[in-house]
Amino acid sequence: MRPGVTVETMGDDFHKPVNFSGSVFENMCGGVDPAQIAGVARETAQVIVKGARFHSDPGVVERIIAYVDENGIDAFAELWSHAHAQSLPGALWRVYLLRMLIRNAPDQVSFFYQRGVDVVVTIDPVVAGAEAPTGPAEIVELADHIVRGVFTGDFGVALERAAAFCRVTALGCTSVADDLELAAPDRASELTSRALRFSTIAAELTSCVRLWKANSLD
Repeated sequence: MRPGVTVETMGDDFHKPVNFSGSVFENMCGGVDPAQIAGVARETAQVIVKGARFHSDPGVVERIIAYVDENGIDAFAELWSHAHAQSLPGALWRVYLLRMLIRNAPDQVSFFYQRGVDVVVTIDPVVAGAEAPTGPAEIVELADHIVRGVFTGDFGVALERAAAFCRVTALGCTSVADDLELAAPDRASELTSRALRFSTIAAELTSCVRLWKANSLD
């Protein structure tokens, strides 16, 4: 089964345009890595990440992102979704997955993120770089900035920002889950599981950052 994506549950094949209404977010942490597509996934990821940096035309990045927005990430995600978490295509898959998650439910995601900001004791909100207070518009802008950083900025920094976002959001989910533990235990359990998934993605992206800095992420 191929991963697909959304806020609550996941699954289903990708559609065009991509409408992540299935269970990809829940399932993607345990993806597969078919040998027959690993090489192609790596090549396309390298072209997108490294190729855009060598273009003098600033419109190249916008065209790439616009293409994805208009046509969905079907062609790329079909390859990247199976890649190992600690790989270039695996990192790209997670960044785009987070962006789609945010764009599909900005109110909900910004709520959990802002709750995380309210209780965090680390510098993760600074690393993530969202405007404060963080509402739906600000969280969407953050997602777009991170994606653009993949193409035009320091790729490692873009991954660090995405990881920081995940850690803050995970903390927010945990905080809300604590509030609901007695009144709505099922919902609290769901949010605790979601927090674990965000934490897992954060750890995977952080590993990718280390590999990128060592010129070993491919």
